[in-house]
Amino acid sequence: MKKTLTLFTCMFLLGKMAFAQQEPMFTKYMFNSLVYNPGYAGSKDYLSVGLIHRSQWLGEIDGAPITQSFTAHTPLRNQRVGVGFSVVNDIIGPSRTTGANLSYAYRIPMGKYKFSVGLQGGVDNYNANYQDVVIDDPNDQVFQDNVNFVLPNFGMGLFFYGKSFYAGVSSPKLIEYALGEEIPGGPQIYARAVRHFYFMTGAAIPVKGDAVVFKPSFVWRNVGADKRLSKLTPFQDIGAPNEFQVDLSLLFHQSLWVGTSFNSAFSIDGFENPPRSSVGTSDFWVSYVLKNGLRIGAAYSYSLTKLNRVTSGSMEFMLGYEFDFRENKVITPRYF
Repeated sequence: MKKTLTLFTCMFLLGKMAFAQQEPMFTKYMFNSLVYNPGYAGSKDYLSVGLIHRSQWLGEIDGAPITQSFTAHTPLRNQRVGVGFSVVNDIIGPSRTTGANLSYAYRIPMGKYKFSVGLQGGVDNYNANYQDVVIDDPNDQVFQDNVNFVLPNFGMGLFFYGKSFYAGVSSPKLIEYALGEEIPGGPQIYARAVRHFYFMTGAAIPVKGDAVVFKPSFVWRNVGADKRLSKLTPFQDIGAPNEFQVDLSLLFHQSLWVGTSFNSAFSIDGFENPPRSSVGTSDFWVSYVLKNGLRIGAAYSYSLTKLNRVTSGSMEFMLGYEFDFRENKVITPRYF
């Protein structure tokens, strides 16, 4: 007998509403920041492309998430405008979401820094084969029909950056969508694609000139921060925990990058209740940039929760290319 149920089934049976963090998160989020913030487009001052594959919860969890992302972005000739393209494919149990976005960023010089205002537009295809879910009651109305939605969306982001510091806020998908319908006389289950909000910041601190650079970074993600303003009564009192990740890394000779990170979450249920927190994962990763601009990397995440009883962890693999890398490396090294 298998030790675990299909993940998608568990999500529905845990409660009356399905409302959680829906957009995928990567251990190596700093290598596909365009997925989360369109203001990042063109920030490297040359064409940069990247591909990441993530296999989550390796082991005996049926339907564990598998995610891929592809990003490409570059400045235009006038240097004030950056453009980008991103694709994310996310598979969880019998459901799959594939989204593609075009990004536009206008960059304003501010001394040694730049302030970028970004917009993006795109479309998500969400489909779920509910009939593939193994359930005790084959007549359960919730799992009788498959769904397939095409969901246009748009987002925006602000990105402030220089050689040694960056900070950004964004919401890549501002339009919310219902992903199912309430069944009259049936279980009160809701599924909805909701807004996600991100805040990212990081710094590059020389330890030994450009030979050794300490690079701390931080990302915070919130889901449903505006639920009390929702016109949908069932969603006004629910949300998801705030998730954050702290990353500490060292860059050696602008080529070898080694880091570790910690991922956790906390929730606040009003001023009358104390905040609640939970541990998440401990991560280790490495990246190497060849002289021709090719970047390769890998990351491993170990769960600090009871999930480690049924999974050996999660893995990510990254491949990227920095065009005109050697020229820019001499003129102005980019750490982000």
